[in-house]
Amino acid sequence: MTRTPTPVLEVRDLKKHFPVRRGLFGRRVGTVYAVDGISFALNPGETLGLVGESGCGKSTAGKMILKLIEPTAGEVYLNGERIDGLARGAMRQRRNRLQVVFQDPYSSLNPRQRAKDIVAEPLRNFERLAGPEIEARVAELFEKVGLRRDQMVRFPHEFSGGQRQRLVIARALALKPNVIVCDEPVSALDVSVQAQVINLLADLQKNFGLAYVFIAHDLAVVEHISHRVAVMYLGRIVELADKRSLFANPQHPYTEALLSAVPVPEPAAISQRIVLQGDVPSPISPPSGCHFHPRCPYAFARCRSEPPAMREVAPGHFAACHLRAASVA
Repeated sequence: MTRTPTPVLEVRDLKKHFPVRRGLFGRRVGTVYAVDGISFALNPGETLGLVGESGCGKSTAGKMILKLIEPTAGEVYLNGERIDGLARGAMRQRRNRLQVVFQDPYSSLNPRQRAKDIVAEPLRNFERLAGPEIEARVAELFEKVGLRRDQMVRFPHEFSGGQRQRLVIARALALKPNVIVCDEPVSALDVSVQAQVINLLADLQKNFGLAYVFIAHDLAVVEHISHRVAVMYLGRIVELADKRSLFANPQHPYTEALLSAVPVPEPAAISQRIVLQGDVPSPISPPSGCHFHPRCPYAFARCRSEPPAMREVAPGHFAACHLRAASVA
């Protein structure tokens, strides 16, 4: 009998609502529903791709997992321990298990520090090591991410974009984390460099058993690195499945539209692009019922009044769509 692995990260009904204030006294006039109740689990050594259009709440979800911003509601568990309610001091003791790789490597690095000091900073903050031990650990980390030892004395501006992202990854690896949140880690890089960084992340995952939350909008990149994919639309997860099932047989109309927009590398291949009508609704006043119904070509009366629950429409394949629920029933 195969045992189901214990999730290294679990998110339950996570929400983030930002107040909208106007006027001299900051009167609250509305709410931005940035993340509106998402749930998923991440197993050791697994990559979960979190995809969707800009403004759907992907990065906000990542920041809540990292406790860079506090959630409005919901729960976050790291290695079975709930962390969303921890005070700053208590969370500091657990920071070594949860790290991040940001989108722009240059802005996430201190331009006044040498590369070796950037990577050594978490070691100095969280581990009791002597100077020579730190130096040796930093040199080892440089080699693991494909940087040379002689580059340790350089400043961030002396590296290329891809090298800077390798430097950020080395810093994230310094404390031997269980989970790394990758927030658009290759979107600021050239295509050829993107492939190198993606392959590096995949190799590090195999060697150290890392789990990634991989936030991106490039579906080709997500397909290459992810084991499972969660599709977000206007603050909600609308589909969650392993990557093969999702790319081969999408069950939500929004996912179908996203996949139809992916460029096909074969010039002779015929692709039918699904063009969605209208604009993405404002997260300040999202539509009632299913958030996607104003743009959905299959919407019917129930979609306009009742939010669809996430249901298992195939083994391990979940979708929040009344149309799929009706076909399963």
